[in-house]
Amino acid sequence: MDRGWYWVDEQARRTTLALARRLSRRNFLSRLGLLLTGAAALPLLPVARAFAQETSLREVGDPQTCEYWRYCALSGMLCSCCGGSHRTCPPGSEASPITWVGTCRNPLDDREYLISYNDCCGKAACGRCGCHNTEGDKPVYFNSNSSTVLWCFGVEHTSYHCTVALVLGESSQ
Repeated sequence: MDRGWYWVDEQARRTTLALARRLSRRNFLSRLGLLLTGAAALPLLPVARAFAQETSLREVGDPQTCEYWRYCALSGMLCSCCGGSHRTCPPGSEASPITWVGTCRNPLDDREYLISYNDCCGKAACGRCGCHNTEGDKPVYFNSNSSTVLWCFGVEHTSYHCTVALVLGESSQ
């Protein structure tokens, strides 16, 4: 064995022995299992998929009106009227990773799609193209389940500006 790398083996041996003195096998295995489970579950979070590349959908309608098909459950200002688009936040604002989701029917293919509504935060409220569509809304028992809550969490500036509507995929009903 090359003596130049001997220190790596020695350091690994010392670290392993020190851990063995401080931790039981059961403790080590439970922490390892927790770490592996958490790492495996991370991609399942909806936040990770919210801004994935959208599939190309055939669409009809004006994204600057509240009647646009993606906005069936949107409550807020349309980013398409505030310098952004129906998919992108305006410059100077950032999308919140916390989302509100709804299911809307695309009139061209007559299919239901899961829509992620992301609030764009960091600028003053836009004040143009305000919509309050409640298609399929149910009575609100918990405020955290309401589409009218401003979802500017997880970003540096929590002031609400507008809302974008991203297609996550086809709904399986």
